[in-house]
Parts: sequence; structure tokens; C-alpha cells
Amino acid sequence: MKVYQQYINGEFRDAASKEQFEVVNPYTEKVVAMAPKGGAEDAEAALEAADASQKAWAAKPCAERASYLKKMAEIIRKNRMELASVLAEEQAKVMPLALAEIDSTSEYFDYYAGWARKYEGEVIQSDRPTENILLHRQPIGVVVGVCPWNFPFFVMARKVAPSLLTGCTIILKPSSETPNTTFEFAKMIADIGLPKGVLNFVAGGGATLGDTLVRSPKVGLVTLTGSVETGQSILAATAENITKTSLELGGKAPAIICSDADLDLAVKAVIDSRVIFSGQVCNCAERAYVDASIYDEFMDKLVKGMEAVAYGDPFADPAPGMSSQINAEQLSKIESMVEQAKADGAEVLAGGCRAADQPTGFFYKPTVLANCAQDMEIIRKEIFGPVLPVVKVADFDEALDFANDCEYGLTSSIFTNNVAKMMRAINELKFGETYVNREHFEAIQGFHAGWRKSGIGGADGKHGLYEYLQTHVTYIQY
Repeated sequence: MKVYQQYINGEFRDAASKEQFEVVNPYTEKVVAMAPKGGAEDAEAALEAADASQKAWAAKPCAERASYLKKMAEIIRKNRMELASVLAEEQAKVMPLALAEIDSTSEYFDYYAGWARKYEGEVIQSDRPTENILLHRQPIGVVVGVCPWNFPFFVMARKVAPSLLTGCTIILKPSSETPNTTFEFAKMIADIGLPKGVLNFVAGGGATLGDTLVRSPKVGLVTLTGSVETGQSILAATAENITKTSLELGGKAPAIICSDADLDLAVKAVIDSRVIFSGQVCNCAERAYVDASIYDEFMDKLVKGMEAVAYGDPFADPAPGMSSQINAEQLSKIESMVEQAKADGAEVLAGGCRAADQPTGFFYKPTVLANCAQDMEIIRKEIFGPVLPVVKVADFDEALDFANDCEYGLTSSIFTNNVAKMMRAINELKFGETYVNREHFEAIQGFHAGWRKSGIGGADGKHGLYEYLQTHVTYIQY
């Protein structure tokens, strides 16, 4: 069994308390590794290391900082199969998706390395004849990155790459559910020559290690990908020091299926967006609004498609469409929400129960719920599982109104060949992203950001880079 250590100030060490926690494979339900259960003392050590190294790191030319990102990308590519296997094992992610996550992570490091000579300041026009006004973009300082369990490796890069590129130092806290791939990466890059303290990996509880990190006055930015409740806790914790926060939180993405939609395309895209990683993705299609005129035909195709989704061993060849939920708690939550939906009047057309045909693991069958109403919990709260509730709508206006009637605002989609409907959706949907005639999945050069309770700030592309920079305006009179 593998035993991992914290990576602080360029050194591997046990948690100060010597405590560890178990990492369980959700498919086999067996312990596959032991990880360090860090606390306040470990957090303070990482904060001191990151703070002490930040000034010298920021002083290096940006192109030199970018060279380390290129090395990281190269190391990931050389070890892609090993990393994908660790990832699939610790979270029951099917191997093709695990490999896709590893590959996109290496691309992410390369992408941000390419920004080294591109991000710029500005020259601002002055009202005075003998004055120049310059706007500089400077690193925000020490970053604390808190990662989720669903895409732990990619989101690690989402926080590490822009931090290092802009001259920030970072303390990265992986989820206690899925720390293994991150710690394997730490071992792989330990000898690339990165200055001590610039990049630190620590694991432990949110109430101890995490709370100490986010409350520190040494921190310039806290970036979290996680639940609304965790985001609210971080906002409260960072308030004392007015620390900048960037939060990607929950989602309840609507998919609008219009009367003129290509139904085969829509069904495939919605299913792909619903069962990817067993439905445990923030930007998944979480609810569907289907025009009454094509409702029956769409539902017939949808049910057949969902029933055809295979599930099982994430290492199987050929790979199934999905595997286990992350843990028993998540499985129970899904089951409870579906039972409540049934009690509220929803009809199960596919799935609707745990998968009893699997000897181990936390499986819930791909599920379609019909006769859903806008006021049902299953329509209003995040499921985070392979369950799609469907609402029949009278027309496009009702679909837009229902889609926007939500406390979240991360992603959305529409399926139509009508340009007017397409443009209305783009202009009227209150979400950070809208996908037109395609599955829900963002690009690294875009900007992944939510509205309302889905978060503040964002990641990816130019605008994601700016999260790690602060402006310094200089007035030069001569």
C-alpha cells in the first residue's frame, strides 16, 4: 500500500501530528493508500515557505517561470499511464476519462506557459501634458488552492499553472477523497529544480489545516472548486483579512430541447453530459426542458439511450460508460433525492435505484425521471449523479423562464436550429456558459465562471490568468 507525505518547502515530510487517513477505491471499497492528515502546524509551515519564497520567485523573468510549467507538462506526458491508473483507482473514473484528464492537464501547463510573453499592462491617457500613466499587472502573492474530488488532477493544474506563471507561490490542498494523483505528481516534479517553497502540497481536514490556510494574512488569493457550503465558509473565513477569493461552486445546468432540434444529437449530448464520471461533474446537464411537440419522441430516444449506458469496473476493456459514485454518502444522497421526486409525482422511466448487479462499489443506475415539475427538489437542487429529471414545457418562453428560475448559474445548453431562439438563449440565459447543439464541457482557453451561487471569479484563458494578478497604476510626471 502506498503511503504519501506532505510536500512543503521542497521536502517530503509526515504530518506534524503523524496522523494519516485512508484513501478508498470507490469501486472495490478497499483502502489503496494512506495520506497525511495535516493540521494547523502543517498549514503554518507551508504558509511560511510560500511567503518566504514569493518575492524571489516573482523577480524571475516570466519566461523562466514558464519553463517549469513546460517541464511539468513533459513529466505528465511521460507518466500518463501511471497517473491515469492512480486517478482511476482512487475515484473510480473510467480509464478513457482518466486518460483524458491526464492529457488535458499536460496541455493546461503548456497552455499557460505560452502566456509568458503575452499578458500585458497598459498605457493610460493622462489629462496632464507632461505625465504618463502606466498600469502594471503584478502577482497577487501567496495563493491557497483548494481542489475537489471529481477532477482532482486537472483542477490542480487550473490553480498551480496560473499561480506559478504570474509569479505567485501556491499551497495546494487536494480533497481527502482523492489526494493520490496529486501526491504522485509531487514526487515526479520534486527534482526539476523548482525553488523551495514555490509549490507546496498539503492534505488534511478543512476545519483545521484548511481553515488555518484561508484565514492567514499571508495569503493574497484563495481559489476553491467545491460546494456552495464550502464556498460560504471560505468567504466568512477570508472576510477578516479581505482576502480575494475565486470560487467555482455548484451547478444545476438546464438543457433546453426546442421543437426544431436535431433529436439524435440532443439525446447523445445530454446523455454524455449526464453520465460523464457518473454524473459527478459541476457543469453536467442536470435538468432538461423539452418542448411538448417533440416530448414523446425525445423521451423515447432518451430512455433507450440511458438504458444502454454500461456501468462497472473503471479498468474494464472495453470501458463502461460510467462507474461507481465516489462514496456511500453520495450514493445515499442520490437515492434520497430520487425517492423524494417519486413521492412528489415524478415517474421513473429508466433506472431509479441502486445497481444490485455489481458485487462492490457505490452504483446508481442511469436514471430518467418524467412528469417533473419546476418546484420539485430534483429540479432545484444539485443531484451530482446519473439522474436526469425532465420537464415538459409549452413553448420556448416557458423553457427560458424555468431555466433561469434557479439559485445556480454555472452552465446551460440549448438544442435548436433556429437562429432567433439560439440568440435569445445566448442573450437571456443567466449562466456563465451556454453550449449550443453540443455537450457541456468547457475549453481551457475559455473562461469557466458562474453566476449567482455558482461562484465568483473564474478559471481558464486570459481572464482566468488575471485572477492571479493585481494592478499597480503609476503616475509619472516630468
